[in-house]
Amino acid sequence: MITPNQNATLSPIERDLRLDLFRGIGLWMIFLDHIPHDVVAWLTLRNFGFSDAAEFFVFISGYLVGWIYGPIVAGGWFLAAIKRLWRRAAELYVAHIMLFLLFTAQIARTARRFDNPMYAHEFNVFNFLAHPDELIGQAIVLKYKPVNLDVLPLYITLVLASPFIVWCLVRRPNLTLAASVVLYVLSRWFDWNVASYPPGTTWYFNPFCWQLMFVFAAWCGVGQIDKVATWVWSKAAMGLAAAWLVFALVIVMTWHVPALEALIPKWMIKAIYPIDKTDLDMLRFTHFLALAVWVTHFTSRKWRALHSVWLRPVILCGQHSLPIFCLGVFLSFSAHWILTQYTKGAWEQLAVSIAGIAVMIGAAWLLDRVKRVPDLFVKVNEVEEPEALVNAAAATGVVAPARQ
Repeated sequence: MITPNQNATLSPIERDLRLDLFRGIGLWMIFLDHIPHDVVAWLTLRNFGFSDAAEFFVFISGYLVGWIYGPIVAGGWFLAAIKRLWRRAAELYVAHIMLFLLFTAQIARTARRFDNPMYAHEFNVFNFLAHPDELIGQAIVLKYKPVNLDVLPLYITLVLASPFIVWCLVRRPNLTLAASVVLYVLSRWFDWNVASYPPGTTWYFNPFCWQLMFVFAAWCGVGQIDKVATWVWSKAAMGLAAAWLVFALVIVMTWHVPALEALIPKWMIKAIYPIDKTDLDMLRFTHFLALAVWVTHFTSRKWRALHSVWLRPVILCGQHSLPIFCLGVFLSFSAHWILTQYTKGAWEQLAVSIAGIAVMIGAAWLLDRVKRVPDLFVKVNEVEEPEALVNAAAATGVVAPARQ
């Protein structure tokens, strides 16, 4: 039995601004990628490799769980970790339900006002408008999800499981990672996934597969990556990672330039396709790892640019990821609506993209200002009157004044 160590809960943790930076970049990429046919979305990661912002979020979340809660669980405060992480999962669930209701209301109002059913069909809310009573129940149990709201249920599931994942990683890190790999292989082999709505469909992000990214990140966060750092950042490994990034870039370019597809051997095309996002294809997983190797090589925790005024906006967005993500969902639909109803020119696409990011930055700045305002609270203690004093007051007929 582990004796709780008070220092495990009191020791300060230095914030790694790199995580906030890349989480903020991921939020911007999600906003741009959710705007159909947006010219600015060509700047996002999915146009240059196999992975995209989804890997960003799952990895960073898993790493933070291992890094922050690993010492707490190792110090014997497992129940404290459960309390905090499950409270976070509850916050995510409430945010998801509120976002679902507001998002569907936004789409329904737009489709009705402009007499354009395209919005309802395109964002998978047509059935909801036809049968709201049934689909609200399906949404509550995380089965029914409109387009662009798939990642939060995955995140909720992973955060719910994270205390037990960290508990296992603290005791048997390599065995836990191996079990995660086995679960990933079995889920792909037997097509395990969580049922969705309508019947016959499954979650867009398969939690049985995406848990591998989360567990691997938590494995790194508890300190296991330091034991193999010499190998990970060796010249051979970095050369292999660079070659893999170039290969992914060439393959992705064939999606945009059909003439390049003839240069790819047919046997290779059969081997790599389909590159499945739902089940976290290994091409996506390894591409992200190769990218992470090079990014962490050039950006240390003491990188001066992290404290520059130029990166401050994106870091602020990353520090308030949940509300900024929810805001980005609304902004992406608003941008899509503007471009659909009025114009789809390149300059207009650039304008709505910049305006959306500016709104996200403004909201993040406002949230940061609010966070700096001190919290006021009044601590109320229940004070019982001594029994002797109460009896004496009753005998003399004197009533003691109420205590403040």
